[in-house]
Amino acid sequence: MSLNWEEFNRRLTALDLKDFDLIVAIGQGGIIPAAFIQQKLGIPMQIISIQYRDKEHNPIYEDAKLLENRSFNLKNKKILLVDDVSRTGKTINKAKEYLKDNQIKTFVINGPADLNLFNEKECIKMPWK
Repeated sequence: MSLNWEEFNRRLTALDLKDFDLIVAIGQGGIIPAAFIQQKLGIPMQIISIQYRDKEHNPIYEDAKLLENRSFNLKNKKILLVDDVSRTGKTINKAKEYLKDNQIKTFVINGPADLNLFNEKECIKMPWK
């Protein structure tokens, strides 16, 4: 399946993306969708680097791994946590663990999350790839 820009924007606009203090993008895949959401909402965005799979989508660690340990010093914020795809939930769960003192809602293009554009088993070709 291939997702074009028009469909991406239509589906994104249809979501209820209000009442967040901050967007946290899971790098690398979540950076582009998070940037679009950030432009729509006009709120700050930060990036957290977590890795679980390689470019061919094969696991390279037993569990998702935080690649840099920098403190965001965030507490009691309403955070929209953004990634491109979620299959096992390991990457999102690692990010939620790291941001545990906040109210977190998750967003992915494809996969299970609080908010998503699709929840399909097949891969979706993103418009920016």
